[in-house]
Amino acid sequence: MSTEIQSVEDFRVKYSRGSQEDGGVREQSEVEVLDDGEQHPDVGLQEADEHFQKNVPASTRSWLRVFEVNLGVLYLLMLAAITTRYILVTLDKEQLQNRNNELSNNFSLLANHSSQLQEEVKQLKEKMEEKCPDRWTRFGSSCYFKSTEAKHWQESRRACQDKGADLVMINSREEQEFINELNLRGESWIGLERTSPKHEWKWMDGSLLTETFWAAGQQSDSLAYYAACCDNDGRWTQSSYESKTFICEK
Repeated sequence: MSTEIQSVEDFRVKYSRGSQEDGGVREQSEVEVLDDGEQHPDVGLQEADEHFQKNVPASTRSWLRVFEVNLGVLYLLMLAAITTRYILVTLDKEQLQNRNNELSNNFSLLANHSSQLQEEVKQLKEKMEEKCPDRWTRFGSSCYFKSTEAKHWQESRRACQDKGADLVMINSREEQEFINELNLRGESWIGLERTSPKHEWKWMDGSLLTETFWAAGQQSDSLAYYAACCDNDGRWTQSSYESKTFICEK
């Protein structure tokens, strides 16, 4: 009995189904019975695919191939769009980060600059509130001294420096009017000289003139090397080696 069962298991059975009498065509399916009693899956799938390919019209198969190609193209386009979007988002993030860093640096610079300005304003306020020495007159943030003795220009400057000051530098019309009133009468040396080799007029700190108050006929290129203030009209004049009073500023 066992011998017969084993023979049956090892035997490959061919199952024939149906025959069409009208066309004389016979459809045959072969199913391999394995020794464990199970059907081989690849055989069934292959037969089904071959059967499908034989029975589906050519136009339909062509349309399916076109559909598959279009589906693949659509997938590639979607992948490209996603990749591009990711790149753009990454770039935007980097740009925003760089912009944020730049703004942070600018804010730090402004904060430092603001602190410096506040400190300068504080010092200026303290200086303006500071009392000037005897015989000195305050105007703005400076103190001015008008001498009563006459000296040459170089001697006048040394006298101002001995007082911790220098000859006055006039930088605005308001200061010019103040100096004119302080001078009272006559001419006093101011801190303006003609330098060589360009023969430019410069103040004691080396700065060029920004606003001038020369008297008529006093702007010519003469041999005078020093300036005084003020004539009867409250204007500057040019002189060289005369002795004059002087005005100091600190």
